[in-house]
Amino acid sequence: MTARPTSSNDKLMMDLLLSLDLATDRDTRDLGARLAHMLQAGDCVALRGNLGAGKTTLARGLICAFLGVDTEVPSPTFTLVQRYQPDLDNQPSAPELLHFDLYRLEDPEDIWELGWEELDEVISLVEWPDKAGPHLSPGCLDIEIIIMGDQRRANLSASLASNWKSRLNDL
Repeated sequence: MTARPTSSNDKLMMDLLLSLDLATDRDTRDLGARLAHMLQAGDCVALRGNLGAGKTTLARGLICAFLGVDTEVPSPTFTLVQRYQPDLDNQPSAPELLHFDLYRLEDPEDIWELGWEELDEVISLVEWPDKAGPHLSPGCLDIEIIIMGDQRRANLSASLASNWKSRLNDL
């Protein structure tokens, strides 16, 4: 396990909790689906990686599993945020899920126009989390997807003070 800062401007140390090889897009979606079952209100998942690394693929697997249906999950690249309401008949206590894609965000202060103040009450997925500047929660689960030839690797990290390590034991 390697501790590292979350960014060059941040002194918060992250602990590499898990590293998973993802041979196919299906593996990437399956990782998202497995994560969906352990998320709760207030959780933030920061998705990092180059363009085309698989961030949205992982988000699609997570969102479909969270909703309990195979549904279209558009990338929020142009809208910056997509909201997903669970079926309250089947999941009466499930929180709303917000999927952010901050790639086009020009100023971190603009994040407040997207519903960022709701993060304590919802599950949030954040693509391009560095664009949130100082507003990204230090308690996020950080998933960096790295392209390695024709497959990917997902490195899951979190703050040394978070409870993600124990929560990911069954992943």
